[in-house]
Amino acid sequence: MSILGLHHITLVSADAQRTVNFYVQVLGLRLVKQTVNFDDPSSYHLYFGNATGAPGTAITFFEWRGAPRGRRGIGGTHHFALTVPDEVALLKWKRRLIDHQITVKGPYDRHYFQSIYFNDPDGVIIEIATAQPGFGVDEAQPGQQFMSPSEENQLANQDDEAIQQQVWSEPIPLITADMALTVGMHHISAITADLERTHAFFNGVLGMERVKMTANFDDPTSAHWYWGVNGGQPGTLITYFERPYSTTRASQMGTGHTHHFALAVEDEESQLYWRGQLIRSGLPVSPVMNRDYFKSIYTRDPFGHIVELATRGPGFAVDESLDALGKRLQLPAMHERLRAHIEATLTPLVVPNWRDYHKGEVES
Repeated sequence: MSILGLHHITLVSADAQRTVNFYVQVLGLRLVKQTVNFDDPSSYHLYFGNATGAPGTAITFFEWRGAPRGRRGIGGTHHFALTVPDEVALLKWKRRLIDHQITVKGPYDRHYFQSIYFNDPDGVIIEIATAQPGFGVDEAQPGQQFMSPSEENQLANQDDEAIQQQVWSEPIPLITADMALTVGMHHISAITADLERTHAFFNGVLGMERVKMTANFDDPTSAHWYWGVNGGQPGTLITYFERPYSTTRASQMGTGHTHHFALAVEDEESQLYWRGQLIRSGLPVSPVMNRDYFKSIYTRDPFGHIVELATRGPGFAVDESLDALGKRLQLPAMHERLRAHIEATLTPLVVPNWRDYHKGEVES
């Protein structure tokens, strides 16, 4: 039994409709489920992804209106990244985002991939990263030794004028097939105060491979390690920056920040195996919780970040057809009796048709 890769990331939004507009109309993701936080049915829980919301493509949000702004720091996530095939797609995304008056940084050469960065309306840092060349470009067995970013690479990433000029020449009014974000996430990056303790958690307890030890390309004083599956395939990667408490505060949950991220396991049997592993390692772990679309257990990394292990199924079509995904508020059975009250509490959503923002048919 093994961890399969990323399942989803859950963030906090201040305004559900604004979040829907951005992730559907700008990024071209599909709203595959509008439901509520099962533990707090007074707030929305929105899921975005590919046509079916497959594990690894799911970006989800709790709406916490009036909540304070979150803060990145130790024990929290720094950003998440979505996958595109190549630099052409990156340059197209840069042009599309700029045309939507969104500030874009990059593209930068991260040696193992190239990427751009921008923020969603709540301030979440989003990266779009290429699938190649991968972690084998500088060592035969990735993750075995420290690989320092080259001086040439660091200088290239600091050449703001040259970087600014790298952009697609034509407007991108619709998302073309070669740049669609339906492949899902590339990686999730978080912050730790001790990479060895974090390695003991992801490798020693959860059995994930360490696929790279390097440094933050923007801050070479900060070590940056990657864990993944199958040699570090995009969609399986968890990465951590190491920063000491002397210079970095603890994270604070709030809008524009991550609530938790989830790793995928195959089924309930596998999930119970990993729950046993966590208990045997002396780590806190929740009971199995039925989230209707998957089952979940929750634990924490060594510095407090909530980490979920979620089953791949049954998926988002259990309570509505594939064609109808995301169009109507779906409630768990335990909260159905409260529908009238919940609907009166939540602001109704206008859900754009995600296909309207793509050129041609969208692949799942």
